[in-house]
Amino acid sequence: MDAGFVILGLVVGLLVGATGVGAGSLITPALVLSGIPPAVAVGTDLAYAAISKSAGAAVHRVQRSLDLRIAGLLAAGSVPAAGATVAALAATGVHTKSSVIAAALAVALVLTALALLAGRARIAAIAARYESRIARHRSALTVGAGVLLGVLVTVSSIGAGALGAVLLVALYPKMPAVRVAGTDIAHAVPLTLVGSVGHLWLGTVDFGIVGNLLVGALPGIVVGSILAGRLPDGIVRRLLACVLLYAGVRLGIATVV
Repeated sequence: MDAGFVILGLVVGLLVGATGVGAGSLITPALVLSGIPPAVAVGTDLAYAAISKSAGAAVHRVQRSLDLRIAGLLAAGSVPAAGATVAALAATGVHTKSSVIAAALAVALVLTALALLAGRARIAAIAARYESRIARHRSALTVGAGVLLGVLVTVSSIGAGALGAVLLVALYPKMPAVRVAGTDIAHAVPLTLVGSVGHLWLGTVDFGIVGNLLVGALPGIVVGSILAGRLPDGIVRRLLACVLLYAGVRLGIATVV
């Protein structure tokens, strides 16, 4: 039992369940910066997310704070994309090159930080201006957003939270924040499950770390889901953005050096 990983899982579980704004993005950089190989950090995080987010999705389902139809549209794009990405990683051997995975992780972290800083209200306001155009192609755009998330999450394990929420707000600007969080988490379950199975096949999952993270995350994400919509989203979002931006820049510099 590693107390550090347990506490990390608890903190991230609480934030993921409560906000759905990308706190899960903290896991992979924390593992990498603690010395875990990037590919193993990605695969381990996906395995952890598949289990922990299932608990969060179940709570949101009970509270009726998710939209299964929209989550299904996202999954229609993300799940096949995740499978294709795993196949591409296996065929090219990219997952064995730590510098490449670390670079992809750095990019994903910076994108996530920028998405958090942009804020849901601002994105919803912009999307509202184009509502008539979006409405005509909303379903197709949702599937396309799923494809993008499927590739990014499988390579870096990052994006299903903050970027997924941003895409949902952009496509469904009138959706309440708690419903965005619930739908985002529900969609992340099949995506991370496929991604984690793929990484298990690639041999890049550390079940010891997964177990430690889950000891803290499972109770954390259940409590966090119950508290969804009650935490100061703006403050949490900005703090996470700063931490993720720092981690992304640090990983990027380490990759170049």
